[in-house]
Amino acid sequence: MTRTKRVRFGKLVIATFVSGMLLAGCAEGTSQEVENASGTQESAARVGAGILGNQGDGGAPVAGGTLTYASYAPVTSLDPAKTQVTGATGGTELAAIYDLLIRYNAETESYDPQLAKSLTEDSDNLTWTLTLRENVTFSDGAPLDSAAVVASINRYNDKRGANNEVWTSSVKSTVADGPSNVVFTLNRPWAEFPAMLSFGHGVIVAPSSYAAETFTPVGAGAFTVERFSAPDELVLAARADYWGGAAKLDQVKFVAIQGEQAKIDSLATGGVQMAYLRNAETVEAAKGEFPGYAEFISLSMVGQINNRPGHPGADLRVRQAMNLAIDPDVLDQRARGGKGMPGGEIFQPWSMWHNDIEPSGLDPARARELLDDAKKDGYDGNITYVGTSDPNGQAAALAVQAMLQSVGFTVNVEYAASTADMVKRLYADHSYDLALGGNGLLDAAPFLRLYSALYSTSANNTVGVANPEMDATLDAVQAAVTAEDKKAALADLQTLFNEQVPIMVWGAGANYVPWSENVYGLMPSLDSIILLDEAWIK
Repeated sequence: MTRTKRVRFGKLVIATFVSGMLLAGCAEGTSQEVENASGTQESAARVGAGILGNQGDGGAPVAGGTLTYASYAPVTSLDPAKTQVTGATGGTELAAIYDLLIRYNAETESYDPQLAKSLTEDSDNLTWTLTLRENVTFSDGAPLDSAAVVASINRYNDKRGANNEVWTSSVKSTVADGPSNVVFTLNRPWAEFPAMLSFGHGVIVAPSSYAAETFTPVGAGAFTVERFSAPDELVLAARADYWGGAAKLDQVKFVAIQGEQAKIDSLATGGVQMAYLRNAETVEAAKGEFPGYAEFISLSMVGQINNRPGHPGADLRVRQAMNLAIDPDVLDQRARGGKGMPGGEIFQPWSMWHNDIEPSGLDPARARELLDDAKKDGYDGNITYVGTSDPNGQAAALAVQAMLQSVGFTVNVEYAASTADMVKRLYADHSYDLALGGNGLLDAAPFLRLYSALYSTSANNTVGVANPEMDATLDAVQAAVTAEDKKAALADLQTLFNEQVPIMVWGAGANYVPWSENVYGLMPSLDSIILLDEAWIK
């Protein structure tokens, strides 16, 4: 890079990230061995997060051209408060328009300034001060100052943007201190706090965006909106007055392509230059064919158990029986062609948070005993399983059905008509007993999604866990100042999972963003959000 945004700053490289090996960047830095589904040993380099492929630097950047990106779930709104700002659901799109306050750098396992000039933590572990870059403007010419940042974050929380609950419960105040500084005062120590400024809270919208009744996308990013036809296409044009200098690309297009193999085919023929992949088999194929950014995640494949009263999962014995009956290795073979990362532990050996607490394991005989006890108390043994209708989803459903029925359950499989239908059934109607899901924990920031999925007051707690011990354990994960304390708290979480089975852990997985050999200058951040302001096509 030629600009200053690669400068590392202040106390941001906190103990949580310094003391552990995040397996980022150059994966050959570790010789740890992990076992794949077939039982052979492979180097942990296979699961190292970072850019893969021997692409080289490409030489001097070339200006001009259009980059087309086949995203995972096409963005339907350009309002960050109405969009999940993740790599899979609009994060790259919104970062191009609005930029990010902070970017996570997997190579250095730290956070780099983006719109921010620095972010420092006080010695009390409760105060963080963000200093903005000078002379940064939104695309409408208004200054990006501390008042605009505070107003954008307040609006985001008022509109109940993603992660608003953990922010409002954890951040005591957000205050502008002069034109360039924003001071965040926390209710408790929170080592992962910088990650919040790499997601939705760090996507700052201009005051003019929400001045009228209809939202207008105005940001401080390298691109502006040229055309938006949701969900089929979003076209962005480069800004000449971007704070870091005009983008090399003239234009970026985000398009919808159904099916991951179709995305790979389009990459191979030049129809697109980037794509977002999550399926284990297509990820494995694309890694061997294209350079790209790989990010490996815990709890990628889970069984969502409805813990609410009136559902079988409200009975601990039923949850435990299901967990002891399902073999993650068999599920991986059936649903992922043996290409996944099966396992019952929350954090597998490649993770910096791996611990010595063994998962419950497979025990069909004990599963039958627990189920029989529940049936003696009136449970009829019926389970309604909801899955996706794609081939992998159907294969997973049939595998789960077979394993549960082998110990005495009766499983009725229902397929969601669409992604929207699946979301409605799980998050709005809660009309399921068991469902295929994923939580996507990032090693750099595991707390955020653990809180979202399992905290009793979280609106995204789709399984309905309401357990004071779970809340206390998650509070300990959040408040841990050192890596050792955090690892211990996460080990306690594994113990609690073994005892309470709020969800069933079936495996880890990968996100992969491949790109064409002639594309350079892409900058990944958390959750495979890719910054495009320095991207260029040779």
